[in-house]
Amino acid sequence: MPRKGEVAKREVLPDPRYTDQPDEIRRRITKFMNTVMSCGKKSTAEGIVYGAFDQVLAKAKEDPIKVFDRALTNVKPKVEVKSRRVGGSTYQVPVDVNPHRSQALGMRWLVIYARERGEKTMKEKLAAEILDASNNRGNACKKREDVHKMAEANKAFAHYRW
Repeated sequence: MPRKGEVAKREVLPDPRYTDQPDEIRRRITKFMNTVMSCGKKSTAEGIVYGAFDQVLAKAKEDPIKVFDRALTNVKPKVEVKSRRVGGSTYQVPVDVNPHRSQALGMRWLVIYARERGEKTMKEKLAAEILDASNNRGNACKKREDVHKMAEANKAFAHYRW
């Protein structure tokens, strides 16, 4: 992280499989794959995401990209709290979330709570979490609700916003 200036956003390549979708959605799928990926195993992450999308198609009888988009919209937070030191005390100050950060948090929460599920394979876990999130339930949606509740509870300290 540089001391001066902004960190340039890296350009993510569009997904090669879903060529009928707009470029923005294809980039979002690739970003999601990068979130699922661990230890640099991109092909394993691709298999997990594509397998999860196939299971979503089988279970929901609906386009998996639309279901994923709806799930991500339901999981993305709008406000969050940040610690702000004023005088001798620390306040939890509610701040609006940047759209890029909101998307990143939503994807991260989907993956984290999919990993904690009880299904057998990661494909099944991810598919179930995406389906739950698209129906506004599941742990990822609960996490967003908790973040929003925390921001609402600390609304009194909003004037410390920087």
